Amino acid sequence: ISPWCTLHKNSFYQPLFLHSSNTLTAPAPFADETSCQCQAPHEKLTIAQARLGTPVDRPVRVYADGIFDLFHSGHARALMQAKTLFPNSYLLVGVCSDDLTHKFKGFTVMNEAERYEALRHCRYVDEVIRDAPWTLTPEFLEKHKIDFVAHDDIPYSSAGSDDVYKHIKEAGMFIPTQRTEGISTSDIITRIVRDYDVYARRNLQRGYTAKELNVSFINEKKYRFQNQVDKMKEKVKNVEERSKEFVNRVEEKSHDLIQKWEEKSREFIGNFLELFGPDGAWKQMFQERSSRMLQAFSPKQSPVSSPTRSRSPSRSPSPTFSWLPIKTSPPSSPKAASASISSMSEGDEDEK
Repeated sequence: ISPWCTLHKNSFYQPLFLHSSNTLTAPAPFADETSCQCQAPHEKLTIAQARLGTPVDRPVRVYADGIFDLFHSGHARALMQAKTLFPNSYLLVGVCSDDLTHKFKGFTVMNEAERYEALRHCRYVDEVIRDAPWTLTPEFLEKHKIDFVAHDDIPYSSAGSDDVYKHIKEAGMFIPTQRTEGISTSDIITRIVRDYDVYARRNLQRGYTAKELNVSFINEKKYRFQNQVDKMKEKVKNVEERSKEFVNRVEEKSHDLIQKWEEKSREFIGNFLELFGPDGAWKQMFQERSSRMLQAFSPKQSPVSSPTRSRSPSRSPSPTFSWLPIKTSPPSSPKAASASISSMSEGDEDEK
């Protein structure tokens, strides 16, 4: 007996909660490889009972099936909904084989072994059933002790039936899940077909041969030429981006230089006006120096009266007179001042 199984007195062999924690670190087991052979009678549960909760060793066994080609987030979300339908659930996932899928639905991208492995590594899956039937039979449901079946509510017409889940719904065992809009296997394949040339060129560039890609000789040469053209475009684009960066840097520096030049110009003009303007310091200094020069060159006024000169006995008498003050106006210019000084000096010589 498997160490993961125990016998409930009113139920059947069932993996314990320890197995659920183990699925986070190990792949989910295949149903045909487990040693749990259920011998005890399987007690049917109603949806109300399942939602109220069940004992730890009697989880609600929920079944979900599908093709799961190109396993994506839409698949994972559907399985997450199935796993969380009830407080204590055990999710079994059935995956149809290649033969059944190719017969009723069409060709797949991934083979059955790849699809099985993809499901084993989904965190919500507790057990994977390989080669699941296209239509669920009472024998299959009894064999795997399935309580409820989870799937989206859209009628699935296939294998000559309008809805392969019709009898499950009538038995009250069907639990609907919600589809994820915008993502499906068909959508992914449509993208690849639509952009086939892009992906073919991509894989040729990564080392795949034309034979592996099923590409003709002419198309191979065309794709390789397009790859070379794209490389040249990328180089030109890089050069343009670098040149734009250089131009932007030059513009930034030129703006900085112009701004600094304007600031310096304003400062220079302000200093010039402060020094040489109408009220500048240079004018005041010039006026002060001019007034000092005028004071230096202008003669001082003589006294109003002076004592009478005594006549020398040896000389002839001369009339006595007094010096009268002479009103002089200050010279209008330094040249006039120098001329007046020279004339005064000549008069003194004549007197002598």
